[in-house]
Amino acid sequence: MKLENYVSGKWIVGDGEGTALYDAVNGKHIATASAEGLDYAAILKYGREVGNPALRKMTFHERGRMLKALAFHLLERKKKFYELSYSTGATKTDSWIDIEGGIGNLFAYSSLRRQFPDESYYVDGDYAPLSKGGSFIGHHIMVPKEGVAVHINAFNFPIWGMLEKIAVNLLAGVPALVKPSPIGSYLTQAMVKEIIASQILPEGALQLLCGDAHDLINHVQSQDVVTFTGSAATGKLLRANKRIIEEAVPFNMEADSLNACVLGPDVMPEDPEFDLFVKEVQREITVKCGQKCTAVRRILVPEDRLEDVQIALANRLAKTSIGDPRLEGVRMGSLASREQLERVKASIKQLLSTSEMVYGQVDKVEVMGEGVDKGAWISPILLRNLQPLKHQNIHEVEAFGPVSTLMPYKDLDEAIAISKMGKGSLVSSFASYNDEHARRFILGAASHHGRILVLNRDCAKESTGHGSPMPLLSHGGPGRAGGGEEMGGKRGVMHYLQRTAIQGSPTSISHITQVYQVGGRQHETPQHLFRMHFEDLKVGDTVITAKHTVTESDITNFANVSGDNFYAHMDATSLEGTIFEQRVAHGYFVLSKAAGLFVEAKKGPVLLNYGIEDCRFTKPVYPGMTIGVKLTVKQKIAQEKRSEEDVVKGIVKFLVDVYDESGETVAIATILTMVKMRNQEG
Repeated sequence: MKLENYVSGKWIVGDGEGTALYDAVNGKHIATASAEGLDYAAILKYGREVGNPALRKMTFHERGRMLKALAFHLLERKKKFYELSYSTGATKTDSWIDIEGGIGNLFAYSSLRRQFPDESYYVDGDYAPLSKGGSFIGHHIMVPKEGVAVHINAFNFPIWGMLEKIAVNLLAGVPALVKPSPIGSYLTQAMVKEIIASQILPEGALQLLCGDAHDLINHVQSQDVVTFTGSAATGKLLRANKRIIEEAVPFNMEADSLNACVLGPDVMPEDPEFDLFVKEVQREITVKCGQKCTAVRRILVPEDRLEDVQIALANRLAKTSIGDPRLEGVRMGSLASREQLERVKASIKQLLSTSEMVYGQVDKVEVMGEGVDKGAWISPILLRNLQPLKHQNIHEVEAFGPVSTLMPYKDLDEAIAISKMGKGSLVSSFASYNDEHARRFILGAASHHGRILVLNRDCAKESTGHGSPMPLLSHGGPGRAGGGEEMGGKRGVMHYLQRTAIQGSPTSISHITQVYQVGGRQHETPQHLFRMHFEDLKVGDTVITAKHTVTESDITNFANVSGDNFYAHMDATSLEGTIFEQRVAHGYFVLSKAAGLFVEAKKGPVLLNYGIEDCRFTKPVYPGMTIGVKLTVKQKIAQEKRSEEDVVKGIVKFLVDVYDESGETVAIATILTMVKMRNQEG
């Protein structure tokens, strides 16, 4: 059976013999993957001309809801993916990480929509004043790139590797072309078939190539984005591709790295952190049979506790049952293929030139299950190297399997130095209950690691562990790890957006961004803003309130109500050496009085005020000064109904500009209000 590719809106089989795919557990032939003979230029063009416009028309909120619907759809059908996953050598736990962990990324990025406007673009940061008089300002706006996100993925996570990437580019408004490793591509294809059948994504938003596509990169263009996960050697070749360089195509690389797990110098065998450390390392060696880009490859231990850790770790590894992942009680499955097995053995041989094996055997392993003699089996392997500062190969050679090397360190500075000898990793862990040690390690080692986990008794119950990249945190690392950055929440989405600086008058920039800019033209409405429904409010609509002259009684009364008797408000004799000329009104009184001036008391469309942003008190307010307020619609964000009974509403951000009798601003803030929509049907 040949796997079909999904390209240009249809399922199609590639030419040629392709790559034969086998069950990693029993060696049985599953399928053949081929992408030969396909028109890669046309496939990318289809994504740019069909998928991209459809996604660009959608707002961030619409794209987020699309991801949420897709996540629920796939979660309801998750069982069908597990059986195929077992054929990759993955246990139920491994499969859970791949399948449900991948779907979890869709949920995470769906929720992230709330950090973006209900628009197809994003306004980035604050405005920049560019002129003395304030009539010329600058800002930054971000729009989706008009290309395709080309994802070239590794074999170890056929589903998670796809979903963790497309969740980000789809939220950004950019379609994807996924090219998984042929090994395990039958599992990726099964999920893509379900995604396409759901019709939740617009046509062209997702395409799939199951086989090798060596010529693909030669057809990318400047608006495309290429991501690669896999070996550093392959990544370097792709990064140096002439097309990537000439078209200045953004290229993100996540390469396998020699990640370290460090036992803090304070941790003794009787401490909880010792057991946590051993369990964490054992899990990282055996989960996915060690085939994780984040797996622990180097175990750094104080030299006087090396033997304790070796014994404890060997005891835990000895309890790891290996075999057919379909069987109850199996804790470690196989490598992904026989070819991968040979690569791991070759790497172990290189490592043994300077290290000794203290647990496991390369060519002997006890396996549970029937008919597993042709599977890709290997036992957990624990090596030991007593001179990590001398032997460079343990910091250069990675056996991409259940293989890790113990190494001693003398003090914390040496541990930091050894951790950096890997020349860049995706993740490092530090087990310690001494926060000063943790601080020193992180500040000393962070330049060489993309993520650092501090593991101790306080967070152990809820910690996701060394090897779990989190959707809202950056995943990537410097140097050998590729120098890239994936996921990362909002940061990741921005990799697929073009940031453009815009310049003009505050009025023009307000209209373009649909966010009111200070100094822009204001439209004074005949009706109070609190009497208007969400749909009727426009950015720039303004109410200018009545005024109030501040008195000493105001200051005293506010102090009595609030309990704030700070000397600058209450004791005129204590002001020498301060910036104040006389008793000064509380900043929160000024803001409270401003609310009293701009609030419309009668019941209307405004439901509640639920927050304040960017509040500043810019000028002292003394008794005798008169203040007024300009209340301006700054930004509008439509909200989704949470239930059938929910009121249809949106969030309106109002700019509160409190000024004195000279017209100078004394306080400025943004208040967030919930405002009813006139259309209560939603």
